[in-house]
Amino acid sequence: MMDKRVYLLCGHYGSGKTNVAVNLALALKKERKKVAIADLDIVNPYFRTKDSAAELSAAGITLIASEYAGSNVDIPALPQQLYQLTDDKDLTAVIDVGGDDRGALALGRIAPALKEEQNYEMWAVINRYRPLTPDVPSTLEVLREVEAAGGLPLTGIVNNSNLGAVTTPEDILASVEYAEAVAKAAGLPLAMTTAEARLEPALSGKIENLFPLTLQKRPV
Repeated sequence: MMDKRVYLLCGHYGSGKTNVAVNLALALKKERKKVAIADLDIVNPYFRTKDSAAELSAAGITLIASEYAGSNVDIPALPQQLYQLTDDKDLTAVIDVGGDDRGALALGRIAPALKEEQNYEMWAVINRYRPLTPDVPSTLEVLREVEAAGGLPLTGIVNNSNLGAVTTPEDILASVEYAEAVAKAAGLPLAMTTAEARLEPALSGKIENLFPLTLQKRPV
């Protein structure tokens, strides 16, 4: 499922979508010449893509983010280079859409062009261990809100269920049934299940489409 030009990641706060977006961009850069990652999260979140600016730059990945990202100024300002994501067809783009339906509204600026091109994946990142998405009905409600606000239909689910640094292989394995149930109820494929890279040896061969992650760290 990694054959598209644009990958959009949406999800509720705490789902871990920004960390997935950064890791996805780094993985794609190993195979593609021009890769950019864009932060459309205009609602002040705990983590921003800009926190990984140094790592992304070292990998040759273009970062498109609001000039206010990473500051203590909470202004809903969209990055000026936004339309590069739709105009440059040689560019592979990973887009961190937003934390919820409010953040997803920013996607409306480029949604028509993405619909016309039809070369994107719109993945919902879910985390069973977050308070607002512990089961299928509550998770589906969040997905419907984000999808409606963003103006693009979802195309897949990313199971990013985790408990941060204390996550065990058993926690990941226990989340798969939940993720599959969400995907089935939504009528979407389960694109991947993520896990911190340290857990990959214990999970290899036990989970389909396992995607190892390096956890994003805020700059000191």
